Amino acid sequence: MEGDKQRCYKVIIVGAGPSGLAMAASLNILSIPNVILERDNCFAPLWQKKTYDRLKLHIAKSFCELPHMSYPKSYPTYVSRNEFVQYLDHYINHFNITPRYNRFVESADYVELESTKKWNIKARNINSEEMEEYSCDFLVVASGENGDAFIPNVEGLETFVGEVLHTTQYKSGERYTGKNVLVVGSGNSGMQIALDLANHGAKTSIIVRSDMHILWSEATNVGLYLLKYISVYWVDSLLVMLSKLKYGNDLSKYGFKRPKEGPFLMKDKYGKYPINDIGTMDKIKSGQIQVLPLIRKIKESEVSFNNGKSYSFDVIIFATGFKRSTNKWLKGDDYLLNEDGLSKPSFPNNWKGQNGLYCVGLCRGGGFIGASLDAINVANDIKAILTAQNQNSK
Repeated sequence: MEGDKQRCYKVIIVGAGPSGLAMAASLNILSIPNVILERDNCFAPLWQKKTYDRLKLHIAKSFCELPHMSYPKSYPTYVSRNEFVQYLDHYINHFNITPRYNRFVESADYVELESTKKWNIKARNINSEEMEEYSCDFLVVASGENGDAFIPNVEGLETFVGEVLHTTQYKSGERYTGKNVLVVGSGNSGMQIALDLANHGAKTSIIVRSDMHILWSEATNVGLYLLKYISVYWVDSLLVMLSKLKYGNDLSKYGFKRPKEGPFLMKDKYGKYPINDIGTMDKIKSGQIQVLPLIRKIKESEVSFNNGKSYSFDVIIFATGFKRSTNKWLKGDDYLLNEDGLSKPSFPNNWKGQNGLYCVGLCRGGGFIGASLDAINVANDIKAILTAQNQNSK
C-alpha cells in the first residue's frame, strides 16, 4: 500500500485529535478499514504542544470520555492535560489506531475514478514534500473546532515593543512575574491564563469583549446531568439563579454583563461556552486582575482603550481563538460545513453530509459528548451502507 501511487481506503479521516481518534476507534470496532491523515507529527497536537501547563478539563471526566473507553478509576474528577494525553495514548494502542502523521491535506474532491465516484484526496508529505494521492468511499472531517491560531487586526500592533503571543504559545506565568500583562479575550482560556498570571505575581489585565455567563465546575456538571431529564430552559434558569447567588446579581461593577439567553442555550445556538470560574472572579473582585474594554489602538508600549484610558504593557497575550481552514481544501461541499468549518445542519443531524461526506466534533458547542455521539453515528451509518451494498451485490 505504501508504494502505490493511489492509496485506496474505505474511509479517510482528516485529523488525529480526539474527534478523529474517536472516529477511528468506532470504525475499527466494526472492522471498517480506515486511515487518519494528520498534518502534525503527533496525535492531538493542540493538547500536546499548544496548551498551557496548568490546563485541566473543567468538566467532570464522565462527560469527557471518548466512545468505548472510560478513564481509569485512578484519574481525578477533573483530568489534567498530561493525564488526558496519556488517556489518548492508551486509547490509540487499545483500538490499534495508526495515523499517518505529517500529511497536510491540500485538497479533497468528489470525482469519478475508474467509473465510480470517490473522494480524491491530495496530501503533502511534510517530511519529503512529496504529494500523495488517496481515494476513499467515505470522507470524515475531524479537524476540530480549533484550527489555526487567530490574532485579530489591531491598529498599531506592529509597533508594540513588548512580547506578543497567542494562547497556543503560552505555558506558564512564571516568566512574567512583576510584568504588566494584557490578556485579550475572556473565554475559558483567557480567564484561566489571567488567573495563572496573577498567581505568579504578574500585574494582570484582561479584556472582556462580550456578555458572558459565569459558572463553576460543580454547577456546570449539575446542569449537564439535569439536561438528561429536564428541558434546557429550566436547567438554564437554575444555573443563572445559582450564579447570581454566588457572584452577585449585578456584575457590571466588575466589567461583566450576563446575556439574556441562558448558558446552555447559548452553547447550543452559538457555540459560546459559559465561563468555568476556577478562582479568576475572586482575583477580579479583589482588584488583582483588572478588567478592561476593547482596544482602540496600540503605540509602542502604550495601549489605548475604548473608555479613553491608556496603560503601558510589557506583554500582550491573545486569547482570541482559532480559524479553521477546511474551506481551503474541501471542494464541492455546499451542504455540510460552513465557511468557518463548522457544521451547517443542527443537532442531531449535524454529522452527515452528501456523497459519503461526514464530520465529527464540528457542531457548535458539542464538546466531547457531541464528538463521541458523532463518531458512533457516522460509524453506524457507514456500516449500514456497506451492509446494504453487500446484500445488493449477492
